Amino acid sequence: MTDQFSNMMLVISVWALPLVIAITFHEAAHAYVARMCGDDTAWILGRVTLNPIKHIDPFGTILLPLLLLALQSPFLFGYAKPVPVNFRGLRHPRRDMILVAAAGPAINLVLALIAALAIRLIDLPGEAGEWLMRNFANALLINVVLAIFNLIPIPPLDGGRIAVGALPRVLARPLARLEPYGMLVLIGLVFLLPLAGFGGATQWIAQSSRFVVEAILRLTGNA
Repeated sequence: MTDQFSNMMLVISVWALPLVIAITFHEAAHAYVARMCGDDTAWILGRVTLNPIKHIDPFGTILLPLLLLALQSPFLFGYAKPVPVNFRGLRHPRRDMILVAAAGPAINLVLALIAALAIRLIDLPGEAGEWLMRNFANALLINVVLAIFNLIPIPPLDGGRIAVGALPRVLARPLARLEPYGMLVLIGLVFLLPLAGFGGATQWIAQSSRFVVEAILRLTGNA
């Protein structure tokens, strides 16, 4: 029983730290870019920070990843409290909407690259070194999955907001109106379709993430 508990705590420890860091940087990047583009909403609410407590969502940051671990999901992800952005407060709303939305996935890809470089360059002996390498490996995977998932072009995900900002208004408006129902659509794509025997978005996320991870490993000399 003690060994099982120790193993469980080890698994949680090597996934929890990189996940919290990935989500914190993701939301902080949104908040920082929004402020640079003229909207102080997130700044006033204290969200332009790397303090994870400001960003953690009890379900999305803690319970959902634990559930996915328990279900032996092919990938692990979570989410934080969304950063509030007043798009009308941006200096160039359509262009800046794209910049604010893209900031989250972009910082996750940067963190994935840093994790891959750390795997390549850091060599610590013993159990501490093994624990650290597992954290870096998981950080690489988590950040890539988080970036890929958020780039699905369905509002309120970042990809949806990028699409709303980039598409002609005649196409952007109906896509923007999808936002209140976006999470229901995503639940269907990611969870319900696989249960019904269809790959859905889960297969696409897994394949895309594998491709990006392999590309980063090659770029950093790990493969």
